[in-house]
Amino acid sequence: MEQPPVPAPQPSLTAALDRLWTRFLPEIRERAAVLDAAIQAAAAGSLGAEQKEAAASAAHKLAGVLGTFNLQRGTELARQLELQFNGTPDSAAQLSSLASEMRSLIENRK
Repeated sequence: MEQPPVPAPQPSLTAALDRLWTRFLPEIRERAAVLDAAIQAAAAGSLGAEQKEAAASAAHKLAGVLGTFNLQRGTELARQLELQFNGTPDSAAQLSSLASEMRSLIENRK
């Protein structure tokens, strides 16, 4: 009697997340770039309401997505940035430090 075909093994969750990471990385980098531009504008004293709102939105979205990819520290940093851009931001140096650490986590995800 002929045996039924053995189903192919399901891809692991890690592999699936890695594929999703690759798919969404350009969008994640774009959101980080929005934050970087807003931080540069804050340092130059030219951060407008629209750019500040865009930065808060980008940080909010990053906070939501980074934890999905096991970057909990990235989520914490993005939340801090979101709070900063929703209020009166601290120094541009502090914002830059938060964004730099978050970008490092994004670029070094394994």
